[in-house]
Amino acid sequence: MILSSYRVYYHLLLGLLLLHRVPPCPAAGGHWTLLLPTIGISAMHMQLLPNDRIVIFDRTDFGPSNISLPAGKCRFDQNDMVLKLDCTAHSVEYDVSSNSIRPLMILTDVWCSSGALDSNVSLVQIGGYNDGDHAVRVYRSCDKCDWQEMPSGLIQRRWYATSHILPDGRQIVIGGRRQYNYEFFPKTSPLEKAQSLPFLVQTYDRWIENNLYPFVFLHTDGNLFIFANNRAILFNYSINKVVKTYPEVPGGDPRNYPSSGSAVLLPLRIVQGFVTAIEVLVCGGSPKGAYTNAKHGIFDGALDTCGRIKISDPNPRWVMETMPVGRIMGDMLLLPNANVLVINGGSSGTAGWEHGRNPVLEPVIYKPDNPIGSRFEIQNPSNIPRMYHSTAVLVRDGRVIVGGSNPHEHYNFTNVLYPTELRLEAFSPSYLDPSLSGRRPKILSTMSRTLFEYGKRVVIQFTVLDQVDLNSVFVTMVAPSFNTHSFSMNQRLLVLDGGNTTEVVGRSNYEVVVTEPPSRNIAPAGFYLLFVVHQDIPSEGLWVHVG
Repeated sequence: MILSSYRVYYHLLLGLLLLHRVPPCPAAGGHWTLLLPTIGISAMHMQLLPNDRIVIFDRTDFGPSNISLPAGKCRFDQNDMVLKLDCTAHSVEYDVSSNSIRPLMILTDVWCSSGALDSNVSLVQIGGYNDGDHAVRVYRSCDKCDWQEMPSGLIQRRWYATSHILPDGRQIVIGGRRQYNYEFFPKTSPLEKAQSLPFLVQTYDRWIENNLYPFVFLHTDGNLFIFANNRAILFNYSINKVVKTYPEVPGGDPRNYPSSGSAVLLPLRIVQGFVTAIEVLVCGGSPKGAYTNAKHGIFDGALDTCGRIKISDPNPRWVMETMPVGRIMGDMLLLPNANVLVINGGSSGTAGWEHGRNPVLEPVIYKPDNPIGSRFEIQNPSNIPRMYHSTAVLVRDGRVIVGGSNPHEHYNFTNVLYPTELRLEAFSPSYLDPSLSGRRPKILSTMSRTLFEYGKRVVIQFTVLDQVDLNSVFVTMVAPSFNTHSFSMNQRLLVLDGGNTTEVVGRSNYEVVVTEPPSRNIAPAGFYLLFVVHQDIPSEGLWVHVG
């Protein structure tokens, strides 16, 4: 009788727990580390450089930051709408290895701008607001380097535009607020003009402008996949022609700023010189009407859906999936082991000043190769809300550096739901757990070369302390991205051909021969992080230059 009552109680308790809050996916780990209690600015934009430093910057027109410019320098800007004489920095360089920062001077307003790393190791940064909307800025890192600016480097004003590196090394700059066109940098002629892009008119909502910061990816055929609002095209920029129109995402809800979902080009797996599938994943955002509702204090729940589409298919269709939780203002990053990290953001409202609510503190791992329904894994949470204007970038050791969050028009640290955030932290995915260190590969300095040529073969030697599963080894290359406003521009991951050629060459030493990327359409010239992956555990990255 006592045993029977116990069983009834047990099953009743179990039922109540199941009806309560049980995550749809098990927590898989990962851990957080506070790197710096303040970097002096809120990290609105981030770009990793090939010397393992990260350029971070905010906007210049909200008043003083919390870090001074060096050696008594000051910025005088007669166009600044808040503080014309400013002796504080609005850009810093973070050194990953020394965990230190150095203030930089940026002159024109970089608020809501874009950028890309060029093939010569410089960050070429585009547009902004006010006196920065036509500016191009270049930062080449060294111990005493600073920003160099061209105030009139653009034909049109670019605010909330997207930049993408092209196979010829130029940037294409697409859209921006009330800009239904694109242009290139650098220019090939002083007579060069901006080109009309009617797709940006067709996806424009005059009340909300849900096509800002369009998601742009270079297809392996040399055309551009452009997603704006809830629709996408394949665009031949050389002849200014749409070559394919994709179906609308089911449900029709907007995904771009200020609805601010996120998107990635899924890993490109190269087999015998060809990519096996070209797929785009778009996740999160806010439903129709959410932006208007948020302005009136009604915060709609964020979208919990992802759309995945094979953009190379003759008759492509969106396949919908459900995330563990709805997310707005999240960031999607490609991890070295070819999984996707979804991090930052909130679960209700939209992007914009004071329009987001309910931080999502738990990152999620998405495993593209798992069966649908078993691709998401919830990770351990941070204790720092990362709302509007937060950022995240992958670094060489496999961690993800996370900063920012400032939903206010100026810096505000008191009497607000989400204070302006100056802390910098790192998320270490579960592959960095110390218990897995014996399985983690280490690339040896005997690697034949780090200057890659298209289509050549390269020998990579590595060591693993524990016993190796030779069939689990593969090699990836990740392009460092420019992250802002829930989108990582120029993000790209290649799984190189030849990962199944791993051989034993000595005690705990192994060798794999892979083929370097076959073309500039698959890997535009520039710097990439190369990783050897064993049992889904990546090595530290090695900087290589392609082209």
